[in-house]
Amino acid sequence: MQIFPLKEGSYSVDATKKFIPFDPNINKVSERPGSLFIHVNPFLVKTDNDLILFDAGLGFKNNQDKLVVHQNIRNAGFEPDDVTLVLMSHLHYDHSGGLVVERNGKWEPSFPDAEHVVQRSEWEFAFQGKSSSYHQSIFEVLQRSANFTFTEGDGELKAGISYQLSGGHCPFHQVFLLEENGEKVFFGGDELPEPEQLLRKFIAKYDYDGRKAMELREIYGKVAAAENRTCLFYHAKKNPVGRVEYENETFRVIPV
Repeated sequence: MQIFPLKEGSYSVDATKKFIPFDPNINKVSERPGSLFIHVNPFLVKTDNDLILFDAGLGFKNNQDKLVVHQNIRNAGFEPDDVTLVLMSHLHYDHSGGLVVERNGKWEPSFPDAEHVVQRSEWEFAFQGKSSSYHQSIFEVLQRSANFTFTEGDGELKAGISYQLSGGHCPFHQVFLLEENGEKVFFGGDELPEPEQLLRKFIAKYDYDGRKAMELREIYGKVAAAENRTCLFYHAKKNPVGRVEYENETFRVIPV
């Protein structure tokens, strides 16, 4: 397998749930009072049979009016149309905004030929538009013309790709496990979003079930260490790909 982090950038987000690009070389934290600061890293993984995108980012464009995630895929040596699978941990805006793109005043799927994989209950909940974490307009575009496979609970999508309904960060969050030719990869979405979250135990207010999410992080870390899994950290500030070691009840993350 080949793994390509597709860093979309760093952003501040306040109570309005608006994501504003943040460049520490230009901007100051003090200029964004009451904001959280996040880093967004979709991932591209090339297997023998598929080109897989794990979550799609916010959907920001660059100075050439191109989706940043599209340009980063090209920078990795592929075309966006080469993507065969889009595996979604969940559909919060910072993970799903890049699923659609505006061209000439019309919105359309960013990966029209890819199979989009999401938990059925997550899709149904997101489509209701009852939470500001979801942007209903995205799903209306996708419903018209994107290809979907809806998962339910735990299972195997195809040989070497399995999913687990986890429900810590949001009720219908899922995580993915890849295995090919002895290599193993884990994508935990927002339940293992940063390496640092393995190094300290805490209950996060932004999780649907904070205690469950905290417990899941420890489980994921121990399994990754035992099985020598490469972990993909979607919100890592740096080192978005790493291997986990666990010894004397302490985690250590080795950048890859």
